[in-house]
Amino acid sequence: MPSVEPAQSCSGSHETNSQDADTQGQYLLTSLIDCAGVMRGKIVPKSRAKSVAKSGVGASPSWALFCADNDIAWIPSITAVGDHRLRADLSAAVEIDDKLSWAPAEVYEQEGDHGFWCSRHLLRQQCEKLAAKGIEMKVAGEMEFFLLPNDDKPIDGWQAYGVSSLLNKEEFVSEVVQTFARLGLGLEQFHGEYGNQQYELSLSPADPIRAMDKIALARLLLGRIARRYDCKVSFSAQPALNSVGNGAHIHFSFTRDGKPLLSAADGPHGISTDGGAIIAGIVDHLPELVALLAPSVLSCERLKPGHWAGAFACWGMENREAAVRYCSANPSNPYGANIEVKCIDPSANPYVACAAVLMMANAGLEESLPLPKETTVDPALLDETERAKGHVVQLVDSQSAILERLEQSALAQSEFPPQMLEALVAVRRLEMKNYANKPIEETIQALRFAWSV
Repeated sequence: MPSVEPAQSCSGSHETNSQDADTQGQYLLTSLIDCAGVMRGKIVPKSRAKSVAKSGVGASPSWALFCADNDIAWIPSITAVGDHRLRADLSAAVEIDDKLSWAPAEVYEQEGDHGFWCSRHLLRQQCEKLAAKGIEMKVAGEMEFFLLPNDDKPIDGWQAYGVSSLLNKEEFVSEVVQTFARLGLGLEQFHGEYGNQQYELSLSPADPIRAMDKIALARLLLGRIARRYDCKVSFSAQPALNSVGNGAHIHFSFTRDGKPLLSAADGPHGISTDGGAIIAGIVDHLPELVALLAPSVLSCERLKPGHWAGAFACWGMENREAAVRYCSANPSNPYGANIEVKCIDPSANPYVACAAVLMMANAGLEESLPLPKETTVDPALLDETERAKGHVVQLVDSQSAILERLEQSALAQSEFPPQMLEALVAVRRLEMKNYANKPIEETIQALRFAWSV
């Protein structure tokens, strides 16, 4: 995990900071990511930026129920009546160019409280719970995506991790690198991935809210830049039949009083007691919350053994088949130990996914869970007896099953606003219903660009 960078506090005051900020573009795009993992927002003239930060712009509560295909998963508590406000956090605003600025939005009720489905606020609350225990967090995101020409013609001779995969799209790659550097996203590396026309990039760590803001902005920028080169970006968990899927892995490090919890202690690999409880909490609760990390009807196509997607709830040193990959502090990783949660894909709301991991980590601390036995091999190679002995659980059997586990999860019920949890499940249930009887190749094609910008 790379060195940390200065970042806004995840518990800072959104309203106070935003009043002193300004935007330089001619217009401001303020956006959020909804329960379906789709980025939605509104554009206002620059002259209205401070008003949008203070009073917001209107959004029907039905926005919480939009599906990736724009169907609406109505629930009894949300109707056509009512209004929410999208308030731009200008303290996090970025001037993209001389025309456009961007700022993340938070959802508010008209009376001034946060709306029940504000995922950025949910993440802030989870940060504050860990901060109350004296724990500081740094988070870094990885993004996998397919860069597809508008004519859908495949690139011949694709080389996984090959130099030619980068140089064949050198102008696109160059603009991404320059734009990310200019806007302070902290691009750490960029390479051609295993899938034909698939790329991956990594962003530098920051506090959790800033890190998820960077993921949202990066998604917007990648789509915007791709259009200039007659291409489209697909963030689908499964963009093509018989192909690898896209992951959206997130790395986490934890410290207390400047001391790492995942290294320099007496446990295995130097993991401290609290660090072990954090890992244990994530591994233990992943089966009931995986529907927040790999939520779409296509996620089950990606989250399979043998795909390096983290299909099993277990942990292991540099184990790319484990849902929790431990990266140790050693000469090859001079910035310290961290854990990578691999089962996350881009159809998840990244703020919700990050919040879910932190609530699992906090649950492990609250329950004083011991570090589970490390999985040192591909978990798919273990027989049922060995998996049971090591508490290794395959995460996904069906989307229906993971949604049921989420609904029944005591942890989810205690940490999510009830309407938010209901909306998250309803959106995915309708998605599942709409595509249940369609051939998988038709579903893949229909949702190929559902999470694109």
